[in-house]
Amino acid sequence: MSKRGKKKEEAAAAADGDKDNGAAPPAKKGKKEKEPEAPILYEDPPDKLTTNDGRAANMKITSWNVDGLRAWVKKKGLDWVREESPDVLCLQETKCSEKALPQDITSMPEFPHKYWAGSEDKEGYSGVAMLCKTKPLNVTFGIGKEEHDKEGRVITAEFPTFYLVTAYVPNAGRGLVRLDYRKTWDVDFRAYLSGLDEKKPLVLCGDLNVAHQEIDLKNPKGNRKNAGFTAEEREGFTQLLSAGFVDSFRELYPEQANAYTFWTYMMNSRSKNVGWRLDYFVLSSKLMSALCDSKIRNSAMGSDHCPITLHFAV
Repeated sequence: MSKRGKKKEEAAAAADGDKDNGAAPPAKKGKKEKEPEAPILYEDPPDKLTTNDGRAANMKITSWNVDGLRAWVKKKGLDWVREESPDVLCLQETKCSEKALPQDITSMPEFPHKYWAGSEDKEGYSGVAMLCKTKPLNVTFGIGKEEHDKEGRVITAEFPTFYLVTAYVPNAGRGLVRLDYRKTWDVDFRAYLSGLDEKKPLVLCGDLNVAHQEIDLKNPKGNRKNAGFTAEEREGFTQLLSAGFVDSFRELYPEQANAYTFWTYMMNSRSKNVGWRLDYFVLSSKLMSALCDSKIRNSAMGSDHCPITLHFAV
């Protein structure tokens, strides 16, 4: 599903958000107009760089849905990346074939090992990338099923002690036209991840296109039949966690509300913090002792998503 569909899908959510945030209707004659409530913002706390048992973080991974790689580069997204300086940079929704990649990113000396996946059938659709400072032992593309892999949604890198999977999960679409496909994807993707996890623990990052719980979006009540918050999509994520995986942010910050990673461009949603948490670091339960911190870098601009960063001890 194109981003345009996603943006249209979110318009209603943003409108609901205006109501929930106290944006009052026009004042009746003779009555004082109600002042809108100030938005409740999220402030990313200082990074925690040790595990619970005192080991120092030595691996830093950043994931970002860039909503079009070429536009994101023009918006100085790479300046933020250089400042963040992750060991691995994972990008989703690049919307760019490998032959059309901007030189600003293909020539980056900070990441000598770069891997790209794009849609086979549609230019300017989907696409993921992985840029590494250290060369992985092995890199694969897709999950081994043609119906999914032709859209360029998954890259997997094998490192000595873990797998890193970056994914751009299919959107259920406006009017939920792809919900059945999304349900099939969820089953097949979970089986793929479980197969990897039998060999080595893994880190999954990316835009998973679901807000799992009500705390993960501003307006749950008005979005129960919208892509990203249907019962089916939420159950798919629940089943993934039940298969031996952990939502790292929610594990560390179980009660943290108003922490989002996506805001539609409509209705001034970002400035009002009317958003969704769609981007995740999901870890094998076997890796949880290595977790230091899972960050939402919501002040970084350049896309309708913000980047997220994981610190852990390999």
